Amino acid sequence: MNRKFISNSNYVLRKILNKEECLDIIKDFIESILDIKIKEIQLNPYLHKKEKYLPKEENFGIADVRIKTEEDEELNVGIQFIDGIYVQTKILMYYSQIHLNQLEYEETREFTKTITINILDFNYFSSQEYLKVIKIKSNERYVNLEEIEFYVLELPKFTKENNLSKREEWTKYLQGYPNETLEKIKKENKNIKLLDELTERYWAEEKME
Repeated sequence: MNRKFISNSNYVLRKILNKEECLDIIKDFIESILDIKIKEIQLNPYLHKKEKYLPKEENFGIADVRIKTEEDEELNVGIQFIDGIYVQTKILMYYSQIHLNQLEYEETREFTKTITINILDFNYFSSQEYLKVIKIKSNERYVNLEEIEFYVLELPKFTKENNLSKREEWTKYLQGYPNETLEKIKKENKNIKLLDELTERYWAEEKME
C-alpha cells in the first residue's frame, strides 16, 4: 500500500469523525485500544480550528478528544496514522501538538495527561507484538514524570482470525483485508459498521476541487 495514502487517511478520517454524532465511534475505538471505560468524551477544537493554517507536513491527526474514565481520570487522547518516513519524529511531534494545545483552553480547565494512538500499516519495531506501549519519563513544566505515553499499533503483525476481542476487531478492520472475518466484524460491531458506511459515503460523494 502506498505510504502516502496512509497519511491521507488522517485527512479523510478527520473529515468523517470530527463531528458530535461520531463520538460513539471514537469512544468505542479508544476504549478498545486502551482497554478502559469512558464516562465522558468531547472533541477538542484544535484540529478543526487550526488545520487550514498548518503546513501540510504538520496537518496530521484524526481526532483529538478529552475523556473522563469511569475512575474519574481525565485524559487527552489523540489518534493518527503514520507513514513510513521519520516515524519516531512524527510520534513525538504529534504528542507535543496534542498535549500542548491544552494551553488554548479556558483557564479553568486543568492540564492533564495525554496519550496518543499511532497506527502503522507496516512493521517498525523488532518485537512481535502488534500493540506496543511506550512510556517516557519527563520533568518538563507541563508534563509530570512518566506521563508521556504512546500506543503504537502495527497492523501487519496482527494475524488472528477467530474469537476476536474488541481491540482485535478494530485492528482487523483497520487492516482492511477483505475476507469473511472482516465481513463478520462489520455485521457484529455497530460502530465499525457505521464507520465503514460513513467512509463509503465519503468516497461516493467526494469531488475534485
